[in-house]
Amino acid sequence: MARYNPKETEPKQRQRWDDAQTFLTRDDPSKPKYYVLEMFPYPSGRIHMGHVRNYAMGDLVARFKRARGFDVLHPMGWDAFGMPAENAAMERNVHPKGWTYDNIANMRSELKRLGLSIDWTREFATCAPEYYGQQQRWFIDLLKNDLVYRRESQVNWDPVDMTVLANEQVIEGRGWRSGALVEKKKLTQWFMRITRFADDLLEGLSTLDRWPDKVRTMQANWIGKSRGLQMRFPIHKSDESVEIYTTRPDTLFGAAFIAIAADHPLAQGLASQNPKLADFIKSIQKGGVSQADIDTAEKLGFDTGIKVDHPFKPGTTLPVWVANFVLMDYGTGAIFGCPAHDQRDLDFARKYNLPVTEVVLPNGADPTTWYVGNEAYTGPGTIFHSDFLDGLEIEAAKDAAIERIEALGLGTGATVFRLRDWGVSRQRYWGCPIPVIHCEACGVVPVPDDQLPVVLPEDVTFDIPGNPLERHPTWKHVNCPSCGAKARRETDTLDTFVDSSWYFARFTDPKHPQPINKAAADHWLPVDQYIGGIEHAVLHLLYARFITRALNHCGYLDVKEPFAGLFTQGMLTHETYADGVDDIGKPNWVEPADVQVETIDGKRVATRVSTGAALTIGDIEKMSKSKKNTVAPGDIFDTYGVDSARLFVLSDSPPERDVQWSTSGVEGSWRLTHRIWDLFDGLPDVAIPCTDEAAAIALRKAAHKAVKLVTEGFEGFRFNAAIAKLYELVTTIRTADIAKTGSEARIEALTLLAGLIAPVTPHLAEECWTRLGRDGLIAEAAWPHFDPALAQDDAYIMPVQVNGKRRGEILIQNGASEDEIRETALADADVKRHLDGATIRKIIIVPNRILNFVVG
Repeated sequence: MARYNPKETEPKQRQRWDDAQTFLTRDDPSKPKYYVLEMFPYPSGRIHMGHVRNYAMGDLVARFKRARGFDVLHPMGWDAFGMPAENAAMERNVHPKGWTYDNIANMRSELKRLGLSIDWTREFATCAPEYYGQQQRWFIDLLKNDLVYRRESQVNWDPVDMTVLANEQVIEGRGWRSGALVEKKKLTQWFMRITRFADDLLEGLSTLDRWPDKVRTMQANWIGKSRGLQMRFPIHKSDESVEIYTTRPDTLFGAAFIAIAADHPLAQGLASQNPKLADFIKSIQKGGVSQADIDTAEKLGFDTGIKVDHPFKPGTTLPVWVANFVLMDYGTGAIFGCPAHDQRDLDFARKYNLPVTEVVLPNGADPTTWYVGNEAYTGPGTIFHSDFLDGLEIEAAKDAAIERIEALGLGTGATVFRLRDWGVSRQRYWGCPIPVIHCEACGVVPVPDDQLPVVLPEDVTFDIPGNPLERHPTWKHVNCPSCGAKARRETDTLDTFVDSSWYFARFTDPKHPQPINKAAADHWLPVDQYIGGIEHAVLHLLYARFITRALNHCGYLDVKEPFAGLFTQGMLTHETYADGVDDIGKPNWVEPADVQVETIDGKRVATRVSTGAALTIGDIEKMSKSKKNTVAPGDIFDTYGVDSARLFVLSDSPPERDVQWSTSGVEGSWRLTHRIWDLFDGLPDVAIPCTDEAAAIALRKAAHKAVKLVTEGFEGFRFNAAIAKLYELVTTIRTADIAKTGSEARIEALTLLAGLIAPVTPHLAEECWTRLGRDGLIAEAAWPHFDPALAQDDAYIMPVQVNGKRRGEILIQNGASEDEIRETALADADVKRHLDGATIRKIIIVPNRILNFVVG
């Protein structure tokens, strides 16, 4: 038998697919549509094993659905704008465009090597004017529909990338790309009105029954709808007041202070007369403005000296502080602090020696002795120390407090959202230009349609930080389209999450002269199966849902939800290895390719191949360049073949869980591909008659059962369980004696096997298909069909209960009568032991499920 040679066969099969245009989307109305899409990659230059797993999953689904008779759309593109290209321009003295397109070429080549069933005729990069020019068109329509606006705002400023970040892009107080500590800064920014759709986005989550519950919960929490009270605290001995919003009006009797944001009008007015307050406000500009940053930062405040009257406690006043943990953009930019029942308020009160009054009593606690220490109590209970609210449960107390405030004319019940409008301005070059012109006479003027796209100039420099568009000598200077006067282009570009918030719609007809071909989009959308990382739950996925609604509002789309099904795959992990530490104690990470691991005296020992140095074996972590625990896909492909790599990442664990990369694992997959080939390459050239009908039937039954179970596994995203059945089938065929089964049963089993492996190891499947003497491509063949009679089990396990308690289980042949089931149960040793001496009063048999003896 000839040894299977993936280096030779895999390129050959890919060429056959290309020549036949096998994966070109046909737009065939006679077939049901199926749109499968993996989150498109950023062109960093090289694919990694995480890409291999992600795209292998999508490819399995696409090939499986195509074989099942669907008209499949499976496209690929590039999320190509962003700061990494600009950073590369500064570091390497290259242009972002050239760097980006070189990386795209490299990654396209690597992805094609994976044998993905992608319609490459629909490929585009978001940095191409043909794409972002269409984005500019619909941006202007959103502007005309008041879904885009411009205002001054306190923003997250990345001092390294020199650009604004959305709250979602600030991770633990640092820029999500640069890692720099984020600062607060006031800038005039462009915003999209995502809050206009807050209720609809929240309600829409209930319709996404093929999304992970975790993602839906994360989005619901991010949108953060809450019912509360908007009220005024009168400033003591004044006609003025401070307006606040609270979700906990039940705790008003525990109020210890009022806190206002640094950019609250009251704070700004006082700061203009108080240099110390002005200095304090300036000092707290460092740090992000996201909720996570506020929760974790040290609580800082400045006592303004102003006091307000407590609405429920005549003669009692509360001090007004400027605090760094209050946002102007949330509610009214002012809160009342109840330290006993809010951790931020408690931290603040302890720092500045403010009173702590407990007003919610935990269930079962003694009101005479219970108190709050260093941890605020936020759980359930009843109200106490609160006059007319005493004894009420929390929700009832909220209603009563709102009713009293409304009666006093100091406020009203209100609903607010945690969600803020999406700031989309970025002060950088490599992004989609915002298509407006600023005219002193006319104000903001959209760029006329016949002047789109607004194309980025290529003659820019990156020798100093900041936005090259702002300092370009000519690009920003234009005449106003309305009055002809001298005017200025907008030099901010759009957040790259805008680019990725509609690409799935453009894929339905990427060459259409308008942003979206409505007929094509209405046919293909929503995406039937979207695949990507859970880290995008409140970034890309929320923005895409919003933009789909905005485009629906403007008449571009009929759908409102872009992704009917979402699957979030687990990460690829690997051990880390370190060769000591550097001068500041940071590990000197070593790549796995330079590591040899042995087991000596029962202990795993790692050695650096290049130097012989002993290494420290660290934790198993997500593959990352920073810790050098990555494996180069190209090396794996060269050594084991593409199909072995695909097989490993699909079979090692459930797809939603992390996969730990191991050489032994991919070697196991490599061995299986060779075993499969041996089965096909070892087929006899002449027919062999069957000499044992039972053996032939057993082989056929194993093959048909495998088709049924693999089909169910692929449908349910249980890829590893389905592939385990393939392993079993291979073993069954290998151990079956062809002299008994005959060649006919064996060829039937192998034909079914070839079809089953086609979505997983497609190159190998084509070779096997050819070896079977079949014409055409298996990639164009129908999915294997199973005979229900052959796929059915001969027997099943039935649990046996005695008075409702499980006492044993019995093997029952299919079709057995109730009398036969009863006699089998009575003969079972475990059952007999539990029935010994008892009187059987009733026997309940639920066919194919359970038997229960009722005894007395």
